[in-house]
Amino acid sequence: MKSFKKSCVYQIYPKSFRDSNGDGIGDLKGVMEKLDYLKMLGVDYLWLTPFFLSPQNDNGYDIQDYCRIDPLFGTMEDLERLIAKAGELGMGLMFDMVFNHTSTSHEWFQKALNGDKKFQDYYFFKEGTPGNPPTNWQSKFGGSVWEYSEEVGKYYLHLFDKTQADLNWENPMVREEIKKVIRFWKEKGIKGFRFDVINLVSKPSAWEDDEEGDGRRFYTDGPRIHEYLREIVVDTGLDADDIITVGEMSSTTIDHCIRYTNPDEKQFKMCFNFHHLKVDYKDGDKWSFMPFDFEKLKKIFHTWQTSMAEENGWNAVFWCNHDQPRAVSRFGDDGMYRKRTAKMLATVIHGMRGTPYIYQGEEIGMTNANFTHISQYRDVESLHYFEILKEQGRNEEDIYRVLRERSRDNSRTPMQWEAEEQAGFTTGTPWIGVNENCEKINVRESLADPDSVFFYYQKLIQLRKHYSVISEGSYEPVPLKQKGIFAYQRSWKKEKLLVFANFTGKHQEIEGREALDNWEILLSNDNAPKINGKKFVLDPFGAVMLYSSERV
Repeated sequence: MKSFKKSCVYQIYPKSFRDSNGDGIGDLKGVMEKLDYLKMLGVDYLWLTPFFLSPQNDNGYDIQDYCRIDPLFGTMEDLERLIAKAGELGMGLMFDMVFNHTSTSHEWFQKALNGDKKFQDYYFFKEGTPGNPPTNWQSKFGGSVWEYSEEVGKYYLHLFDKTQADLNWENPMVREEIKKVIRFWKEKGIKGFRFDVINLVSKPSAWEDDEEGDGRRFYTDGPRIHEYLREIVVDTGLDADDIITVGEMSSTTIDHCIRYTNPDEKQFKMCFNFHHLKVDYKDGDKWSFMPFDFEKLKKIFHTWQTSMAEENGWNAVFWCNHDQPRAVSRFGDDGMYRKRTAKMLATVIHGMRGTPYIYQGEEIGMTNANFTHISQYRDVESLHYFEILKEQGRNEEDIYRVLRERSRDNSRTPMQWEAEEQAGFTTGTPWIGVNENCEKINVRESLADPDSVFFYYQKLIQLRKHYSVISEGSYEPVPLKQKGIFAYQRSWKKEKLLVFANFTGKHQEIEGREALDNWEILLSNDNAPKINGKKFVLDPFGAVMLYSSERV
C-alpha cells in the first residue's frame, strides 16, 4: 500500500498530453502510450483533469455526464485498459470530480428548465426580473453570478461560466447523486479523487449583496462544508488507507485546511491552497501585473508549512497546474537560467512537508506560451477578460502583456515530446498552438541529457521515498540576512534536512546557523557548493539539499 506522504502525483491535462489519432486533441490512448515514460519518472498517481462528456465550454470542467467518457477522449474500454495498465506499472489513477456545478447541458439541469420541480431543487433558482439579479456577486470568470432563465422565469446561480450551474448541496438528493458517482468510479479501480473548488459547495442560508467584495466571503468555506465533506467521504469509503483524496480550496484559510485534512476529521488526505500563487497580483487583481513579491511568497509558504504541521494537517505542494502560468517563467528566468530555475523551484517544493504534484511538462522545464494575438487563445476566462479589459480602457499592448503572463492557456499548450512538427503531440492540427521553443525543450532532448530537468525530478521523487525526514519531518523556516534566499530545515528523529534556494540571478554567499562541513550534499541543481564551515556560495538560481543524521 502506498503512503501518500511518500508519494508524488503527476497531473495530466489529457487534451494537451498526447493525441493518438491525429484529430489534434489529446486522448486516453495517448496517455496509455506514455505510461512507461511516467513510470520512469517515478510518480505514483496520475491525476487526469476531466474527460467526461461535456460541451467543453470550460475544457471539461462543465460536465454533462459524470459517468460517461467524452468521445473526444475515447471510450470506456480505453479507460478500463488505461486503469489496468497503469495498475500493472504501480501507478493509480486520480480523477478530477467537479461537484460544485454541472454543465447546463446536464440531464438534471435540462429537466429543471423543463419545469421539473425535483430537479430545480438540484440547483439554485431565485426570483428576480431581467436586469435585476438576486445579488451583486461577481462570477470568477467575470460578470454576474446570476443568469436569467426565460424557461423558468428565475435566475440560476453560476459561480463560474453561465454554462456551469451550481449544485444545491443543501438538497440531500444531490449529495446522494454525488455518492453514486464516486462509488461508480471506485468500482472501476480508481485510486484517487481530486475535488474541484470543493470548499465553495456550502452556500449561505441568506442571499445578500456584498458591499465589500465580489461575494466570495459568503460562500467560501461555507457554514456546512465540513459536515458535507465528512458525509461524502465516510459514506463512500474515501477515508480508506488505499485511497488518496485532495480538495482544491479556493480563497481558503489555514484553520479550515487543518480541519479538511486532519485524519480525525475524516475529510480529505490533503488540500491545495493558492495563496502563494497570488503574490504577483497587484492589489489582489489577477489581471493587474506586478513582479512577484518574494518576501510574501516566503512568508506564505513558511506559515502554511508550520501551521499545518502543528495541527496534523497535510498540504498538497505545487507550483504549476492547468489553471496557472508556468512557474519557470513566473518565478525565475526562463531564458539563460531556465534549467537551473526549473530545478531550483522543484527543490523548494519537493523538500517540503506535503505531497508534491508535478504538472505535465514541468519535469522538462516547459515555459509560458508567449502568444501574440487573441486568436491563439482558447481559454474562456482569457477571452472574457480580453473584452473586459478593453472595455475598461486598457490598451491592447498592455492587455496582451497581461495575457502572456496570466492566461491559463500558458499551461495548456501541447506537451513537448520531441523537436519535430507539432512537438510529437499530434500528426494533425493541435486544438491550441504548440510552443515555438519545442525544438529546444522536449522529452527526447531531456532523456538524452543526464543533467536534464527530468532526471533531477526523478532524483527528488526517489529521495522522498528513501528519506523519512522528507516524508515525515517537521518544518522550520531558516531566517537569513540575504535577500532572495528561501531556506528551511526538516527534522525527524535523528535526521535533518536543510534546503537553500536562490531566487535571484546573482551569486549569493550563505551563512548557516551551524557548521555544515559534515553535512552530506544530497542534491544540488548545478555545481555542488564548496562548504567552508558555516558558509558557502549559491549560484544564480542555485539550490542545494543538505542532509545530516546522527548514527546511533
